[in-house]
Amino acid sequence: MNIYEKLLYIQQNLKAPKNQYNQFGNFHYRSCEDIQEAVKPLLAEVKAVLLVGDEIVQIGSRFYIKATAAIQDTESGEAVSNTAYARESEEKPKMDAAQVTGSCSSYARKYALNGLFCIDDAKDPDSQSGQPEAAKGQQDTQNRAGTAAGRASAADLNKLRKEAERTGTSLQQVCERYKVRSVNELSKEQCARAMSAFSKMPTVLPSAQEGQYELDFNGMESDMPFR
Repeated sequence: MNIYEKLLYIQQNLKAPKNQYNQFGNFHYRSCEDIQEAVKPLLAEVKAVLLVGDEIVQIGSRFYIKATAAIQDTESGEAVSNTAYARESEEKPKMDAAQVTGSCSSYARKYALNGLFCIDDAKDPDSQSGQPEAAKGQQDTQNRAGTAAGRASAADLNKLRKEAERTGTSLQQVCERYKVRSVNELSKEQCARAMSAFSKMPTVLPSAQEGQYELDFNGMESDMPFR
């Protein structure tokens, strides 16, 4: 078999079940490590190795993790590779810098492996569960998947951010109230209740002191029943 025949064999026989569970979003998903573990026996069968790595690249004003997954034939030396990009999210209140970068790397590597082995994660909402943000085209797909899974839509989240700005409220306070790491993890219902709470708050003028008002969830139990 040549390298493409070996890759075809792996794509047709690879089984990587979603053994991981996200308690915040209440869904199962597969990780980068799950894919790597599942593909090892198939690599041995066809006498090939998997090489995975990443690097930091700058696109415009942002820095991205560029991950590359490649399968190399140990007999002929031929190789086939696939790349994927991800960038660190600006909102990770419960993660330190090292964790954010590590999460971003794992995310990019996972989607590089997905592309190489034809694993379809288009319906997985893992991108909305505190994982790093991907490049625009991939992120649009994940936003639609997250909405279908009960997550707040991108349009709703934009309105939420505008309300937070209008009232001088930190989005981290909203995240802490709902015990999520990012507003991207909010469900449709949670986003709607947060918007209801914001509607009861006054507008902070541009000249007002930043952080003058705080979102008082405790006094809005009818809108915020979550404890």
